[in-house]
Amino acid sequence: MTGTHSPIKRRVEGLLAEAGVRVDGEGPCDPRIHDERFHARVLAQGSLGLGESYMDGWWDVASLDGFLARLMQARLDQRVSGWQAALDRLRGRWFNLQTRRRSREVGRRHYDLGNDLYRAMLGRRLVYSCGYWRDAADLDAAQEAKLDLACRKLGLAPGMRVLDIGCGWGELLRFAARRHGVEGVGITISQEQATFARELCDGLPVEIRLQDYRDVDERFDRVVSIGMFEHVGHANYATFMDVVRRCLPDDGLCLLHTIGSNLSHRATDPWIARYIFPNSMLPSPAQIATAVEGRFVIEDWHNFGTDYDLTLQAWRRNVEQAWDSLPPRYDERFRRMWRFYLAGSMATFRTRRAQLWQLVLSPQGVAGGYVAPR
Repeated sequence: MTGTHSPIKRRVEGLLAEAGVRVDGEGPCDPRIHDERFHARVLAQGSLGLGESYMDGWWDVASLDGFLARLMQARLDQRVSGWQAALDRLRGRWFNLQTRRRSREVGRRHYDLGNDLYRAMLGRRLVYSCGYWRDAADLDAAQEAKLDLACRKLGLAPGMRVLDIGCGWGELLRFAARRHGVEGVGITISQEQATFARELCDGLPVEIRLQDYRDVDERFDRVVSIGMFEHVGHANYATFMDVVRRCLPDDGLCLLHTIGSNLSHRATDPWIARYIFPNSMLPSPAQIATAVEGRFVIEDWHNFGTDYDLTLQAWRRNVEQAWDSLPPRYDERFRRMWRFYLAGSMATFRTRRAQLWQLVLSPQGVAGGYVAPR
């Protein structure tokens, strides 16, 4: 029974009302339901049902990010989680979801979607991580400021050798080689990224490898990882830190740039896991600290997570302007999926559910202390 007097419908509308949202209301955050099956699907499946029903066109809302932010602020996603979330938590507890074989899945399904999509969305610099908006007025300036900040925190100097774990499309290594005269090795598990990064860095002392981070065993003066640690998983955090440690001399430095969660989890949101980042997981402060303990000194821990909302808004503007010029494979269902992904991410950072951290780590502690630039 899903009609006007359905207990399921009344239950869903009651929950939405607790978040300040009214079905078919007049506000920008009030959703319009096009298919009555929406109510049962959301109650049974939680965020997975909410996202999939949006992809299927069962509901719309003027401000998707505003709507999702209200649900998160009221913690409705925690109260209505669905069976898939419970199953994912069990899998995350008992299995390593980020083995060498499984870790490559996110490369195939997300990062290899097509450089045309990412070039349209990410701006002049293909940097798929949070920009630094402290003194920036637009996305390109914010991304350049972030690259510059990372290089300054690492104290890069001519002749240094730098390892970039999860190098993306190669922008950081190109920036560091041109501005600071360093040599670099970038590793990625995405074939599309590796091909693009090699072309981007052509003529520079930069090598791009299609390689798992666990297989790197050579010395570098500096190690940087931007936006990759979210794919490592709690079962492998210590392994990641061991790899970084064996690659650094005692006077080396590592910069770790990662999205983080306020709470420790062993699984990610079911909708995100199925459609966007399979086998991903946001680390918590406790999980990072445990992995670092006995391996590194934490010299600096910088949070600028609110900048991610601005970055995501800029990405959304870019991709919305570009949809009509993109190939037909990005069909209407894909567009709705991508809109839900970006809006949900905005809501997550806006409500401070997630943070963006840059950590500077040293093997033995910097003599006399480390002073972080900002």
